Amino acid sequence: MSVVIIGGHDRMVRQYQDICKSYRCKAKVFTQMSGDLKKQIGRPDLCVLFTNTVSHKMAKCAVEEAKRNNTPVVRCHTSSKAALEEILAGCC
Repeated sequence: MSVVIIGGHDRMVRQYQDICKSYRCKAKVFTQMSGDLKKQIGRPDLCVLFTNTVSHKMAKCAVEEAKRNNTPVVRCHTSSKAALEEILAGCC
């Protein structure tokens, strides 16, 4: 299963990837908006959107790309390890 994480803290990127790996998921983490974010997202099985730490422009881009690819989007206000573990436990 592939997961794209939009938002979160820069210092937590490695921890997000390790948590996903423990659930046998491949993860791409985007904490900052890049010019070609749409191209980088790809076609994941799940999109996790940490709403507290993401810009409106980045969230809109991610949601539009997810709709185009029929990818489910899980929105979470907090960007903690526990929140990500809870999301993955429910989806994987």
